[in-house]
Amino acid sequence: MQKTRLKRKSECEWHIEPFGDMRVPAVIFASGDLIEDMDDKVYEQVTNVAKLPGIQKASYAMPDAHWGYGFPIGGVAAFDPDEGGVISAGGVGFDISCGVRTLHTGLSREDVEAVKEPLAEALFRSIPAGVGSRGQIHLNPKEMDDMLEGGAQWAVSRGYGNKNDLIYIEEKGCMSGADPSAVSPQAKKRQKDEMGTLGSGNHYLEIQEVVEVYHTDTADAFGIAPGDIVLSIHCGSRGLGHQIGTEFLRSMVLAAPGYGLRLPDRELACAPINSEIGQQYLGAMRSAMNCAMANRQIITHLTREAFSRILPRAELDLLYDVSHNTCKLEEHDIDGVIKSVFVHRKGATRSFGPGHPDIPEAYRSAGQPVLIGGTMGTASYILCGTDETMGHAFGSAVHGAGRRMSRRKATKQWKGRSVVDDLHKRGIIIRSPSLRGVAEEAPGAYKEVSEVVNAADEAGLARKVARVEPIICVKG
Repeated sequence: MQKTRLKRKSECEWHIEPFGDMRVPAVIFASGDLIEDMDDKVYEQVTNVAKLPGIQKASYAMPDAHWGYGFPIGGVAAFDPDEGGVISAGGVGFDISCGVRTLHTGLSREDVEAVKEPLAEALFRSIPAGVGSRGQIHLNPKEMDDMLEGGAQWAVSRGYGNKNDLIYIEEKGCMSGADPSAVSPQAKKRQKDEMGTLGSGNHYLEIQEVVEVYHTDTADAFGIAPGDIVLSIHCGSRGLGHQIGTEFLRSMVLAAPGYGLRLPDRELACAPINSEIGQQYLGAMRSAMNCAMANRQIITHLTREAFSRILPRAELDLLYDVSHNTCKLEEHDIDGVIKSVFVHRKGATRSFGPGHPDIPEAYRSAGQPVLIGGTMGTASYILCGTDETMGHAFGSAVHGAGRRMSRRKATKQWKGRSVVDDLHKRGIIIRSPSLRGVAEEAPGAYKEVSEVVNAADEAGLARKVARVEPIICVKG
């Protein structure tokens, strides 16, 4: 990474003071080694975001940051609509509301080991995965609009799960302000057969063991302890979210000159929040958020059905569900003034501290669970927000390990069959419809997740609570 303007403020915080057209500083949270490994595009993109109208405080990049479309993946920025603030489709990403959901199982490692192969097969057969995967749910136009407006609440009303699940989902499972009429017919067409599917890429369903606890009090509040088996689901809004992102990026680029916007990068296509296109995008994006939450809710239902056939005594109660590709209207302290701002988190997870009203009551004294996905061969983490995190990057933290090489490069270095066999020798079962997809997601294609999480902890973005390691992974 270019370092000429990077100034180290602490062990894991680096600043780039405004230059050129930058309106605010750029801040990168990372260890020295992670900074060394970041490509120059992160530096370029985080400073370009700092040039957008109405941006508040700073443009931020998380320790797992890498090149993305317009915004870096791992980018956070907030905009004030009263100061000409913009909303950017590139600042949310194509997989709108992609997120992680973690469930308790009430099982031990011994319980799972006894039925590991049949359990892996049952999950693989129950949850469609891979490029273009289709589910057993087929939505008609009214059902589609109801789902886009109701999210996980709609799914529960249809019998996919129970009302108690909704307590532990961000926004209680339904993002208000969704406008299904702002979603194109093509986006709806792409989604009508994709509910209850994982998709491809880095999406997964994983059975994991809690192998280490760092903060016992918080772990107790979350109901986890060493030796516990949990289940995590990582997926988003599938074809609908991708179509919304594609369409609005195109229309925002075309509309930008009419709003007097000079874009530092065409990929930073945006529109004033209060403009017609800005409001349309908000309505469509919120619909996609509801789609993603409904999708994870349905997958949870399918997972419970699979477990009921193999391990019927499993509990499968929801620990938490949080997204990491969103833009939300939130109240934050901006230089001593409480403002309502639109916070873009692209590959970044909300990390609210203790006492925040948006945290489930059971966790409110501990802080919000922050669910960090790793790779199928390493580990994932459960963190939590703290009082300190609210002062950093609008209460945001990392979302995963972060790629260190492209998928194309990964397939040149690894073969899917070899990855599956190597992990099997380590006691990790992989099920996937695509060996090429496995190669693209090889553990070595990602940054070391423990280094990313340690940097987030050191920087005060979130506190480490527990480390979990994979036993079974169903990959898209």
